[in-house]
Amino acid sequence: MATYHIWTLGCQMNQADSLKLAAGLERLGYHASEDEDAADLVVINTCSVRQHAEDRAYSRLGVLNKRRREGAPTKIAVMGCMVGPKTDDLRRRFPYVDAWARPQQFDPILELASTSRDISEGELGGLMAGGMRRTYGLPSGPAAFVPVVHGCDKFCTYCIVPLRRGREESRPAAEVLDEVRFLAEHGVREVTLLGQTVEAYGHDLGEDADLATLFEGIEAIDGIARTRFLTSYPKDMTDRIIDAVADLPKVCEHFNIPVQSGSNSMLDRMRRGYRIEEFEERVARIRQRMPDAAISTDVIVGCPGETEAEFQETVDLLGRVGFDVIHVAAYSPRPGTYAHRKMEDDVPHEVKKERLQVVERLHAESSSHINRRLLGQTVEVLVEREQDGRSTGRTRHGQLAHFDATGRIGDLVRVTVDEVTAWSLQGRVADGLSLAVV
Repeated sequence: MATYHIWTLGCQMNQADSLKLAAGLERLGYHASEDEDAADLVVINTCSVRQHAEDRAYSRLGVLNKRRREGAPTKIAVMGCMVGPKTDDLRRRFPYVDAWARPQQFDPILELASTSRDISEGELGGLMAGGMRRTYGLPSGPAAFVPVVHGCDKFCTYCIVPLRRGREESRPAAEVLDEVRFLAEHGVREVTLLGQTVEAYGHDLGEDADLATLFEGIEAIDGIARTRFLTSYPKDMTDRIIDAVADLPKVCEHFNIPVQSGSNSMLDRMRRGYRIEEFEERVARIRQRMPDAAISTDVIVGCPGETEAEFQETVDLLGRVGFDVIHVAAYSPRPGTYAHRKMEDDVPHEVKKERLQVVERLHAESSSHINRRLLGQTVEVLVEREQDGRSTGRTRHGQLAHFDATGRIGDLVRVTVDEVTAWSLQGRVADGLSLAVV
C-alpha cells in the first residue's frame, strides 16, 4: 500500500491546495500517513511571503535529505510559492528533490506518484487531462476553504505572490458551486471563498459573474449554513458585493480588508493602487449597510522609507476605524520583488520591532473593546472541534469561542458570552437547541 504525507506551510490557499492534492493521490490508490518517516511520498507545500516560512521548508528538506542518505526510499516533492517559473537554482541547491510543482500545478507530483506503484496510464492520464479540476479535497471538520480565483494582478512592490502564483484566473461559477455542493454532501457547513484579491473574481470570465454571483448560488445549496470570503481589495469591492453580504442570510458580515499603511505616500511606494480616502469610503459604505459588521485588516510596518510621520498616519487610521482584528507584520525583503531590487531596506530592525509592538497593542485594545460589547449577549457559534469536554468554534464575525459541550461538532449553537479577551470569547450554551442548518 503506497502512502503519502503532506506538510503544509502558509495561507488558506495552500491548505486548500494540499487537500486537493491529497484527493488526487487517493484517486491513484495512495493512503495518507501521519508518520512522515513511514511515507513513500513526502510533499512540502511551501510559502514565500516571509523568509521564516522558507527557512522552515529548507530545514525540513535537510531532514528529508538526511533520511535519503541513510537509505530511505522516500520520494520528495516540493510545491507552492517557493517554486517559481524557473527551477534551475532550486534543482542545483536541492538535487535530491524528485519533483517541483508551482501552485495549482499538480501534474509533476502525480507523475512522480505513478512511479511508486502500478498505476495505469488511464488513471494518471484522466487526472492530468483535467480530472484534477473536478477532484475536490475534504477537510477534517465542518469548515472548508474553496479557492475561487487564483493568482494576483496587483504587483505590490513588496509582494512575491504575483510572481509565484501568476496572473488572476477565476474558476467558472458552475465549477465552484459544484465543489460547494460536494462539500455540503460530505458534512461541511461553512465555506470560505478564497482569492488573493477575492473580489476580483469573475473579471476574466466570459460570463456575467462576480463574487456576489457565487454568494447567490450558495444560498440555494442545502447543508451550507455560512459563507465567508477573503482576502479583500478595496478597489475591487463593489457596492453590489457589499449589498450581497448585507442581504443574503448565509454570508457572514465579516470583512478582511488589508490596508497595509495609513499613509498615502507609503501606499504609493507600495503600489497599492488606492488612497486612504478610498479605503475609508469603502469601510463607511460597509458600516452604512451593516453597522455591526466585523472588519479586520493587515498592516506592514517598516517598509522601505517609512518615516515616523508615515507610521503615525497608520496609527491614526487604526484609531479612527476601530478594526476588530489587526494582523501586523514587519517588512522583510523578498528576492525577486520590486522592493528587493530597487528599494533599500532602510528601517532598522529595532524600529520595526517597536512599530510592530505599537500595532499589536492597538489590536489588543481595539479587539478587547469590541469583544466587551458581547458580554451577556448570545452569539451563534459553528462548532469546529472538541477537546476535554470543551467545544470551540467561531461566531459569524469570526471570533473564536469556547464553551462546555460535547457532541456538537458541525452544529450551530447559541452561546451566551460570559468572559472576553482580545483573542477569544468564553461562554455557555444558551439553550438546549441547535440552530437549523438549511
